[in-house]
Amino acid sequence: MTALEDLWHGNIRPVETYIEDNMEYKNLLRLVSKKREALENELNAKQLELLEKYTASVNEMNSISETAAFKYGFTLAVALLTE
Repeated sequence: MTALEDLWHGNIRPVETYIEDNMEYKNLLRLVSKKREALENELNAKQLELLEKYTASVNEMNSISETAAFKYGFTLAVALLTE
């Protein structure tokens, strides 16, 4: 199977692969998780709902940003390879 076919079939997942061995990222993820849990324990139901909506918006924004960065990087790589 070619790399393009692997990408199409989901065998290559760039969003997971590039952070797989990144200890700085893993440490930050643990910290964020710990802080989120502490925050959730302090919030009332209305505040918790607001936090969930905020988190969903941030996640959507990050997804758009990561998609754009991936597309740009891919386009740049193709342009470099065709020169």
